[in-house]
Amino acid sequence: MRPRQEIRDMFSTFLQLEGDRFSKWLTDTKLYRNIQNHLERSSEALKSENFWALYWYKLWRSGFNNLERMHLLAYLQEPCYWTASKAVAKFTLSQYTLADYFQMAIAEVEIILKDFNPEKCSSLKAYAIMAIPRRLRDILRQRREADICTNWGLLRKVSKKLLSEALSEAGLSQSAIAQYRLAWTCFKELYVQKQPGSTSQLPEPNRQLWEAITNLYNHERFNQLTQPTLACNAQTIEQWLTQTAIYVRAYLFPPVKSLNAFKQNDGTTVTFDLPDPSSDSPIADMIAAEDVQNRQNQTSQISAVLLKALQNMDVKTQEVFKLYYQQGLIQQQIMQQLQMSQPTVSRRLLKGRESMLAALIKWSQDLNISVNSNQIKDMSLALEEWLRNQYAESNRII
Repeated sequence: MRPRQEIRDMFSTFLQLEGDRFSKWLTDTKLYRNIQNHLERSSEALKSENFWALYWYKLWRSGFNNLERMHLLAYLQEPCYWTASKAVAKFTLSQYTLADYFQMAIAEVEIILKDFNPEKCSSLKAYAIMAIPRRLRDILRQRREADICTNWGLLRKVSKKLLSEALSEAGLSQSAIAQYRLAWTCFKELYVQKQPGSTSQLPEPNRQLWEAITNLYNHERFNQLTQPTLACNAQTIEQWLTQTAIYVRAYLFPPVKSLNAFKQNDGTTVTFDLPDPSSDSPIADMIAAEDVQNRQNQTSQISAVLLKALQNMDVKTQEVFKLYYQQGLIQQQIMQQLQMSQPTVSRRLLKGRESMLAALIKWSQDLNISVNSNQIKDMSLALEEWLRNQYAESNRII
């Protein structure tokens, strides 16, 4: 059994981050009063935290989704924070901060609650500790896949249901959604199914193919669209599909929002006014600051290793990397610009990445850091992210 004060805090406080580390807990007075009233009416002097977690969960499942959801969101702050902390330590080269990982985890709480089954696992927190990291890994994997997909590869992977949801979320009218969806259907029928190899890196259709997709659309609109519409040209169809890919990306991976805002089911937003951060534990403050500094130093060292490996590549490979990562060209476009064969472009990209990964592995081993196959896989993902960030930064400087 936990003291009443601990129970009140668990279900009414929210974590505040400052400078990418834990700062303090903020109390929501409405939640605090609610749990206080329930504790006072409770027949037992003390009840366990798991009792109250399951109590709010059952009410939430019954459709009482306002205060109950916020109590559960407060309760699962700690598992989300520790998941975010481990992600920061694991993905050193990631573009995401502790706050970003924390917000991604928080955004998954409702899915975690929906998947939780009290009959199979009696502790909500124990389930969350296992489920939240798994959800975060899935999100990061999906984001990486979306990042490396061309617009055409992304449209190949998306389902009709998700496409419709993305277009609706973007605010399009039902008639516009029907037109965009028909254009997408014609695109898939004439282009995607005929392309061999990976669907992620599908190149843009050529002019002849755009004309064929447009002709199919203009023919099918009479049968597929409920409202009469004018014929379209190839440029319009291309613009629609390019915009559709943008809508799908935005729907799948919305930007990480402020940590200080929590949206309730009634559409209102609970916002905490954050005071100047202060710490009740100077020692904990020093340790946290030291951890941040160590992580920053390690990141700087790794970046230096990768920059040196990048600079040691031959000039042609550096040109391929610049066109691929900085200008966002696909391999066929690079092939045409540099007058290389497609296998040569692909080989230079592969060998270049391998040389950089080898440099990173050697740096780890020189520091007596053991590297297994799973860690190499993670390092490879982090390297890809570092390359995209590095060249994106070069674009901003230019």
